[in-house]
Amino acid sequence: MSDEASAAERPANVIVVGGGVAGLVAARDLARAGVRVTVLESSERFGGQLQRHTVGGIELDAGAEAFATRGGTVQALAEELGLADAVVAPSDAGAWLQRSSGDAVPLPATSILGIPGTPLASDVIRVIGWWSALRAFADALLPSVVGAKKTTLGEFVRVRMGRAVVDELVAPVARGVHSAQPDELELDRVAPGVRIALLREGSLARGVRDLRAKAPAGSAVLGLRGGVARLVDELVADLRLAGATLRTRAHVESVGPDVVVVDGERMPGRVLVAAAGFTGDDAATPTTVTVVTLVVQQSALDTAPRGTGVLVAQGAPGVRARALTHVTAKWPWLAERAGGRHVLRLSYDRVGDDWREVARADAAVLLGVELPTGAVIDAARVEWTRRGAADALDGVAGVGEWTAGTGLAAVVRQAREQAGRMLHGPDVP
Repeated sequence: MSDEASAAERPANVIVVGGGVAGLVAARDLARAGVRVTVLESSERFGGQLQRHTVGGIELDAGAEAFATRGGTVQALAEELGLADAVVAPSDAGAWLQRSSGDAVPLPATSILGIPGTPLASDVIRVIGWWSALRAFADALLPSVVGAKKTTLGEFVRVRMGRAVVDELVAPVARGVHSAQPDELELDRVAPGVRIALLREGSLARGVRDLRAKAPAGSAVLGLRGGVARLVDELVADLRLAGATLRTRAHVESVGPDVVVVDGERMPGRVLVAAAGFTGDDAATPTTVTVVTLVVQQSALDTAPRGTGVLVAQGAPGVRARALTHVTAKWPWLAERAGGRHVLRLSYDRVGDDWREVARADAAVLLGVELPTGAVIDAARVEWTRRGAADALDGVAGVGEWTAGTGLAAVVRQAREQAGRMLHGPDVP
C-alpha cells in the first residue's frame, strides 16, 4: 500500500474501550503515529490484570509476575518504554510437579507446555512410568499427519503421545499457565509452531526438541526488576506525553464501529474494543482465577526445596491449589527486598472464606516443609476473571486476552498488530 493510500485510510480519531494492557499498547502505537486517541477505562486504574499490591510491607505484582520470551514482543516493548535495564531472568532452579499419586518430582527439562521432547528420559519416566513413556515414544513411529489436524492442545498430544502425557504432564502446565484444561486450549494459540514442527520433523518429540534448540538461549520467561506492573506506569506516561486523553470510571453504554456512548455522551471515532464485556453472542463463559499471596518466615525455604514452584496434577491428594510459585526463589531481586522472608503465590479455581488457612496448608504440602500458622506474616487474595475466546461485535476491532489468548506475549503481539492494521491497512500482518 502506498504512503498516500495509507494516510487516506488512517483514522484521525480512535476511541479505545478498555484500559488494560492490550488497550494501552494499541493506544500508544496509534498516538505515537499522530492519531488522536481517547482511552476509556471503567475502573479506577489502568492496567487490567497488571496491578500491584503490598503484602507484608513488600510491593508485589498482583497479576502476572513474568512474561514469555516467545517472539520477543514484550521485551521489545519494555525496551521501548525505557525499561531495558530492568529486564531480568528468573532463577534457573526449575519447577516441580506434584503428581496425582501425591509425590513431588522435578518437571521434565526438555519440554514445551509439558510435551516431552525425549519421552524415554528418566525425568519423564519418573512421572508417567515405563509403559506410558513407551506409548509416548511411539509418536516417532506414527506418520506425521496423524493428529496433525487436531485443533486443541489435548487432542493433539493425546493422539501423538497418549493419555498419560496429557493427564500427568500437559494438564498441570496448562492449568498452571493458562487456567484451563488442555482440551479447552487452541493448539496454535498456546503453542504456536508446534504443529508445523511435527510436520517438518516427522514426530512431535523431534519437533519439540527442534523448537527448544532453536529458541534463544536463556529462560523461556523474563520479568522486570520492581515488577511487571511497571509496564503500565510507562505506557500511561507515554500516552500522556503523546497527548492522548485517558479517562477512568468511564461507563461505556454501547459501542459501534464509529461511535461510543459513554456516560450518556456520544463520541464519534473509530472504535477499538479492549474490554471483554463488548463481545458477540458467542462469547465463552468466563472463569475465575483466585491468587493467594503469602509472606512467610521459614528458614527451611531458604534452600528453595521445590525450585521456583510447583505445578499440580489434577487429583493430587491433600491439595486444592493448582500451582504454587516460590516468588522469592524465582526472582533474586525480590529476595533481596524481602529481607529473609519468603513470598509464595498459590492459584486456585475457587477458594472460600478459609482461603488463608487453605493456602498455608497447601503450601506446606507442596513445598515439603512445616509451615505453622505463626509462620505466615501476611496474606492477600486477588480474584481475576478470565474470558474465553470470543469475537468482537460486527465491524468493531478487538484486542485483549479474550481474543488473543492468555499471556502477555500473545496480548501485546496482537494489540500491536491491530494498531498496525488501523494505521496502514488490513493487509499489514
